[in-house]
Amino acid sequence: METVQGKKIYGGIVIGKIFHYRKEDSQIRRCQIEDIDAEWKRYEKAKETAIEQLTVLYDTTKEKVGEVNAQIFEVHAMMLEDEDYNDCIKGIIENQSMNAEYAVATAGDRFAEMFANMEDDYFKARAVDIKDISERIIHILLGRESQQDMGAEPVILMADDLVPSETVQLDKELLLALITKKSSVNSHTAILARTMNIPAITKVDIRAEWHGKTAIVDSYREQVIIDPSEEVLQEYRVLLEQEKEKKELLQTLKGKENVTLDGRSIQIYANIGKPEDIPGVLLNDAGGIGLFRSEFLYLGRDDFPSEEEQFQVYRQVAEVMGDKKVIIRTLDVGADKQVDYFHLPQEENPAMGYRAIRICLTQRDIFKTQLRALYRASAYGNLAVMYPMITSLWELQEIKKMASEVKAELERDGIPCKEMEQGIMIETPAAVMISDLLAKEADFFSIGTNDLTQYTLAIDRQNTMLDDFYDPHHEAVLRMIQMVIDNGHKEGIWVGICGELGADADLMETFLAMGLDEVSVSASCVLPLRKKVRETRLCEKK
Repeated sequence: METVQGKKIYGGIVIGKIFHYRKEDSQIRRCQIEDIDAEWKRYEKAKETAIEQLTVLYDTTKEKVGEVNAQIFEVHAMMLEDEDYNDCIKGIIENQSMNAEYAVATAGDRFAEMFANMEDDYFKARAVDIKDISERIIHILLGRESQQDMGAEPVILMADDLVPSETVQLDKELLLALITKKSSVNSHTAILARTMNIPAITKVDIRAEWHGKTAIVDSYREQVIIDPSEEVLQEYRVLLEQEKEKKELLQTLKGKENVTLDGRSIQIYANIGKPEDIPGVLLNDAGGIGLFRSEFLYLGRDDFPSEEEQFQVYRQVAEVMGDKKVIIRTLDVGADKQVDYFHLPQEENPAMGYRAIRICLTQRDIFKTQLRALYRASAYGNLAVMYPMITSLWELQEIKKMASEVKAELERDGIPCKEMEQGIMIETPAAVMISDLLAKEADFFSIGTNDLTQYTLAIDRQNTMLDDFYDPHHEAVLRMIQMVIDNGHKEGIWVGICGELGADADLMETFLAMGLDEVSVSASCVLPLRKKVRETRLCEKK
């Protein structure tokens, strides 16, 4: 048995087997080979292995979650037998005397590009499948485990680090917990782990030999126990049962109001990163969605999402939530959320660079497409829109002008749409200091305490060396929050918090006393915060 310490990202206790998620170098070496026949046989053997893997995955997935969900593996096996695909690989090996890895990578890129440029949506979607099967064969040729083969049983995922685009694509149903070596506790990856309600620990000195071993992740005590003894396992089984009872007790708060003992109320909404998070919002009885991070539509793909694709997603969320408010944050990429096809420039300090609304106001066609999709979806529910990284009054005025033009275009074309509340995120000291002016133009404020703390304290929250200096409870941050609330209320608009600080139960009483109207937090934090609010009596405070 071995116990290692880390730093908590999201609390919880789990018991399970560790899966080592390895990042491989995407650069494939281009090597001249002498024995062409032997190289072709290498490829054919790797292809056979890939088909065997896919057959096992098909059978396992069919048994666990049904045939419909398993069919993708059957399709991939068929694609591996495609004559044109194989002829392309063979031609590169024979005509150029190139190694099989290079031939597969090149053929995969060519076919993926060909499919991506087709007009038919079905064939466009096949581009991702071509890349998937090509990567599978390359992994086999290089003697690597395929990153996708986590198996059918939930695991504790272990990795050096995960970027947001990787985290957002992980299958939540197969994740018990996250263990990482390098992630900052304040990174977007950490935020996504909290949104997905997955116990997570970072700054763990992980080792490859832990792969496949049973472990306990106790992020409350900030530790991972590898190969626990039967005695320790039994102790944690008892703790898990107690945790289950606490969750069941919290369920009795469903349907209750978020009101203090002396009548002060506050809205408690949920943050989500994709539509699959909605069941958690409903299960935990959130009053609405206070932050829907729309960038998941842009991450992990090779081209911009179409207006229709965005509209269908926004409409789905609006319809499912019914009368409950859904606040969608417009595109917020840049900084630590890099997207290759945006061709963003290399920057020495991307956190203060070309990101979020700055991209939208520069590449207006991208922004207009999103605004059109949002306004079209507004006809199907109670949608509001929120703009990130506003630092100047002219930015908000320009955005509202664009939004008005988009709405007018849709109405002219007879496309249903409604007025939406238009709010802004307060994330910089500049926005705080002119919040009195911004409140005259905005319908609401949502304070993004993660970035506000970063910019106020001059601390890059992605820099793990500075975690001990990153203090969201800093008096300067709290004073800024109070200033924003006061200026918002003077103009009759509501003010909320959508950053991680909103989930801090120790500060809830302070926020209530400040007059905060709303907090938006990870879905699993809704009921614990409701409990805190209902136990608070503000009139006893001096």
